[in-house]
Amino acid sequence: MDLNVLKALADDTRYAVYRELASSTAALSAQDLADRLGVHANTVRLHLERLRDAGLVDAEAVHRGTVGRPQHLYFLAAGAPGLGFDPPAHALLAGLLAALGERVGADADDAADTGHAWGVEAGRRTRSRSCVKALESELHRLGFEPGVEQGDGTSEGGTRIEFLHCPFRELAEAYPELVCNLHRGLCEGVVDQVGGGTVEEFATLYDPEPCHVTVAVGYPDE
Repeated sequence: MDLNVLKALADDTRYAVYRELASSTAALSAQDLADRLGVHANTVRLHLERLRDAGLVDAEAVHRGTVGRPQHLYFLAAGAPGLGFDPPAHALLAGLLAALGERVGADADDAADTGHAWGVEAGRRTRSRSCVKALESELHRLGFEPGVEQGDGTSEGGTRIEFLHCPFRELAEAYPELVCNLHRGLCEGVVDQVGGGTVEEFATLYDPEPCHVTVAVGYPDE
C-alpha cells in the first residue's frame, strides 16, 4: 500500500471515518459521520480533507433547493482500497453476477477474455515502462498484496508474483473456473498492453502451488 495512504489512515479517528465510508452503500455527509462516530462534525471535516488530499475520498455538492451553502456528501475515490470493508451489497452483486455467468454458459475462455480487456485498460493508465511493475501496481490496487520474487527474466526463471491475499477468495472457491480465469486474463491484459514480457504461468487457488503468476520479460526489469 502507498506510504501516503498509510500515513493518512494512521490516525484512529480518520481510519474510523474511512471505514464508515468504505462500508456504506451511500455517500455520507460530515454530520452523518459525526453522528455515527460520536465526534464533532468539524473534527470529521478536518479528517475528510486529509483523506481527500491523499486521494482516498471524493465529495460532491448537493443543493437541496434551500438558501445557503450546499451540503457535501463524501464517498471513496475511484481506486481507493476497500480494506475488506466493502458493503454487503457489493459482495452480493458479485456473487449474483458470477452465478449469472455460470448459468448462461460462460466458460474459462470467456472469463479470461473479459479479464484481459480490463487488464488492457489498466495497462493503458499506467506510467510504468515495465510490465512487471505495472502488474504489481495493479495487483496492489486491487488488494492482492503481491509479493515479487525476481528471476533471471527467462521463462524458467521469470519474475514470480505471489498473491499473498485474494480479495476474490470466497467467489473463487464458489466459481473457480470463472473467477480465477478472470484474474488470469486481467494479468495477461496488463502485461500485453505494457509490453516487454509474457505471462508464462498462472496458478489458481486449486493448483499444487496456488495463487501466483510468473512473468518472463524480454529485457531486464527496470
